[in-house]
Amino acid sequence: MTDLSKLTIATARDALRKGDVSSVELTNAYLSAIDDATTLNAYVHNTPEIAKVQAEAADVRIKAGDAPDMCGIPVGIKDLFCTKGVASQAASGILDGFKPEYESTVTSQLFDAGSVMLGKLNMDEFAMGSSNETSVYGDVVNPWKVDDRNLTPGGSSGGSAAAVAADLCLGATGTDTGGSIRQPAAFTGITGIKPTYGRVSRWGVVAFASSLDQAGPMTKDVRDAAIMLEAMCGHDPKDSTSADLAVPNFEAMLTGDIKGKVIGIPKEYRMDGMPAEIEKLWDDGTAMLKAAGAEIRDISLPHTKYALPAYYVIAPAEASSNLARYDGVRFGHRAKLAAGDGITEMYEKTRAEGFGAEVQRRVMVGTYVLSAGFYDAYYNRARKVRALIKRDFDQVFAAGVDAILTPATPTAAFGLGEMADADPIQMYLNDVFTVTVNLAGLPGISVPTGLDSNGLPLGLQLIGRPWEEGDLLNVAYSLEQSAGFVAKPQKWW
Repeated sequence: MTDLSKLTIATARDALRKGDVSSVELTNAYLSAIDDATTLNAYVHNTPEIAKVQAEAADVRIKAGDAPDMCGIPVGIKDLFCTKGVASQAASGILDGFKPEYESTVTSQLFDAGSVMLGKLNMDEFAMGSSNETSVYGDVVNPWKVDDRNLTPGGSSGGSAAAVAADLCLGATGTDTGGSIRQPAAFTGITGIKPTYGRVSRWGVVAFASSLDQAGPMTKDVRDAAIMLEAMCGHDPKDSTSADLAVPNFEAMLTGDIKGKVIGIPKEYRMDGMPAEIEKLWDDGTAMLKAAGAEIRDISLPHTKYALPAYYVIAPAEASSNLARYDGVRFGHRAKLAAGDGITEMYEKTRAEGFGAEVQRRVMVGTYVLSAGFYDAYYNRARKVRALIKRDFDQVFAAGVDAILTPATPTAAFGLGEMADADPIQMYLNDVFTVTVNLAGLPGISVPTGLDSNGLPLGLQLIGRPWEEGDLLNVAYSLEQSAGFVAKPQKWW
């Protein structure tokens, strides 16, 4: 059988259709790889029984000639997605033991397309974090390593990123509220796309910040992202924010021809103290797109500097509202009560025990900015700033820009524990290049394009017009072809 590390979704699809390999064989190989990689802590709930049943059914479909592109493809599912009868805890103690009686729309669509679920993937608790160090299951370890230091895979979709990079699945679902697909993709040398808000259903995805959350695929390359995204997209009447738009064949749009496309380079993203390696990566990416026939245009997004503070008002505000439902009454963790304790004490003790420190911090911040006397000063002002950020992008796209190129992250992956106990603002700065995309509801993709001086992967981000994921993927495909990034982590786990 072909070496798993050489397989992509596209090559596995073709091999399955030719009969060179069966889905059962693929699935068993990945389940074995997962068993050998517990050191990475990427998977938190393995589902081998479900995987084998789905793989057998996929093989029947393939033989019958009824095989969508994702049929028979083994994938990992982020613990934020509700999966029927399988623990779905959002990596939080407060959802201990929760097994939904329903399937999220995204996983339902993937399974309808014949995908095989290998298990649930680790993440930051309730998707709150940039390093995958807030999970009740413990830290995820990046498969890339330097000087025997364990590195973060990024967050919150750290388990998804680590699993794809370490060949523990062919693709994985992620969610992106402020960069949680794109930042871990950059830290692990894989591709991750956050679609336009409303392109992928949020139904059955545990909510963090409802106006910002968006699910997307994390894969080895751009072609795989196009294939998996198509299977995840579609209008969902159960999600009031889901767009009733036709889903294109994204893979068919990957021509690599970007002649005449206008690529914007925003001056506001050249920040003080930017590492020289990140600046060079950005300049190299710009040169690659220019050589491929694109027109490079300097642009201005003047309200960029306000994006991070606006995000860290809006996201916690929405989180405090969404997480109010977790009180120990209906499901999940409930604290043991002392004699004389009433319902108030039950709420207080349950939430104090069930939520981790970072979630508690954001709930408290969110409750504060929504409180009487502070609502206008913080939350309302942040909403106005958000509208200005969106207007900046609208004006740039209206002026003829097709896509915007920026760095994906301000640094390469850092060591686990290096920022966890520091000022939380330092951790939040990891989202500096990504949060604008969520605030404006735009599609964004991270593509691995180089290595830093320590041999760690670095990614560039492309931001596209709303609903134009096909065009965005094609520009990303051109960048990927020019960069020729093929580096993989050396197996040590």
